Amino acid sequence: MLGLPDSISACLFDLDGVLTQTASVHAAAWKKMFDAYLRERAQRDGTPFVPFEGADYTRWVDGKPREAGVRDFLASRGIELPEGSPDDGPEAETVNGLGTRKNALVLDLIASGAVEPFAGSVDYLHAARDAGLRRAVVSSSNNCKAVVEAARIDDMLEARVDGTTARSEGLAGKPAPDTFLAGAKALGVEPAQAAVFEDALAGVAAGRAGRFGFVVGVDRAGQRQALLDHGADIVVDDLSELL
Repeated sequence: MLGLPDSISACLFDLDGVLTQTASVHAAAWKKMFDAYLRERAQRDGTPFVPFEGADYTRWVDGKPREAGVRDFLASRGIELPEGSPDDGPEAETVNGLGTRKNALVLDLIASGAVEPFAGSVDYLHAARDAGLRRAVVSSSNNCKAVVEAARIDDMLEARVDGTTARSEGLAGKPAPDTFLAGAKALGVEPAQAAVFEDALAGVAAGRAGRFGFVVGVDRAGQRQALLDHGADIVVDDLSELL
């Protein structure tokens, strides 16, 4: 049914890049924030400025909690900053401070109307609902609620596990399976009864680590083989292929 094994009764959807066309919004915000910081740091230290590239986003940031993305990318450049506090403002030169800078850019883009769902994903959500499959969104983003509302798909999702949930409940971010496990629990199903839909390598790895019944990789970035290597059972370019 809908490209899934008969044993599947629930769908756990990542948000950015799976349901909504916000992966590009996040990538643009990450680049603007990191490039500004790296340029500022290069000028201060008298070192060459090396910009944040698309490969950096895919390897170090995509699918991870915001602070982990900041920390892992900076580490790849040999930069270590204090963690700071989740309450750090954008002026703070800390992991959390840089995360706050990036989040402000994303919120501006969301407010400007830069959020649209993928048409194939909307069709799939309708089909899943009509087929009686349970449906939840599982995202690392703290802005998940605002995004699903802006994309007008909130009425098709029964549960939400996001960055705010992870922080309040002490859940480890992807590639750990904790948030997907919480999504399955919210829908009242066992992991083996749930399918994970992910476009990020970290998210696919989380689906495999949680021993979910099926892992669908969504290839929006030309990384089909990498998604398979990280544990996807099947890879599609768009969810409409499963209808």
